[in-house]
Amino acid sequence: MDLSIVTTLYYSSPYLESFHARARATAERITPDFEIVFVNDGSPDNSLAIALKLQQQDKHIRIVDLSRNFGHHKAMMTGLAHARGELVFLIDSDLEEEPELLETFHEKLRETGADVVFGVQHKRKGGWFERVSGALFFKAFNALSAYPLPRNVITARLMTRRYVWSLVRHQERETLAAGLWVITGFDQVAVKVAKSRNRTSTYNLRKKVSHFVNAITSFSSKPLVFIFYLGCFILLLSTIAALDLIIRRLFFGALLVGWPSLIISVWLLGGLTIFCLGVIGIYLSKIFIEVKQRPYTIVREVYEAAETLDLADAQIEQTGRRLHELR
Repeated sequence: MDLSIVTTLYYSSPYLESFHARARATAERITPDFEIVFVNDGSPDNSLAIALKLQQQDKHIRIVDLSRNFGHHKAMMTGLAHARGELVFLIDSDLEEEPELLETFHEKLRETGADVVFGVQHKRKGGWFERVSGALFFKAFNALSAYPLPRNVITARLMTRRYVWSLVRHQERETLAAGLWVITGFDQVAVKVAKSRNRTSTYNLRKKVSHFVNAITSFSSKPLVFIFYLGCFILLLSTIAALDLIIRRLFFGALLVGWPSLIISVWLLGGLTIFCLGVIGIYLSKIFIEVKQRPYTIVREVYEAAETLDLADAQIEQTGRRLHELR
């Protein structure tokens, strides 16, 4: 198979029919041998029903139905694992990223010979809070991580088979897709694109904060190193303060009274202690989650046209042989 288009479904029903029509039309201009893989990430609306209806009309559609909502990044990784094309185009289905980008990325891929062509926004979309918080996220992540992310990177990307094969070998349960895209390596080329705004983001402030904490603790150990240096700094300050008090008492007979400063110091050190224990606890919880080796998604059902089943069986057998060789 020449091309796979992979997308996830979560509150996607208003956009699904238009996305399918545009994605199919774009794919047909590149190759007749393609598939569109819909990954239903436990969407509460009727996205799955619409996808099943579209599949009755289009044999190119495959649907991977997850048993519940596992999260956008894990659903994307599952879709990539099920893709069979020599080229794989990953994109969100809400039409904020235009399906026609596939043609642009395909031309760039042929021109450069790269393994990945991905999109970055000319200018970050949304209101001032979304723009500022997004800028702070990339700055903080890149300052703390050994693998900096391209600023304002989007989901849409066209990838070769060998890159996707390497990407899906990552088995983290706490997944940050953008970080995995970077650390997988290969030759990657950025293309500046415009991203529209079609709906209110499902990433509220709580989810954004959670996403940031997960991103940092999944790809950087610098917070733990920072805690060590913070402890050294506090120890140095306390030693200097203690020596100052001793000198004042022995040589000047001064006894400083400062209950407010004492209470403030206690609260400050107590807060820092709890904060540092919390950071360490996050890393320990990640170890706890990873060592249990639970699957990061569970597939309830895969729906595909009957005429593609023989090809799917052959692809599965080939994948099994490659995994055996790697082991």
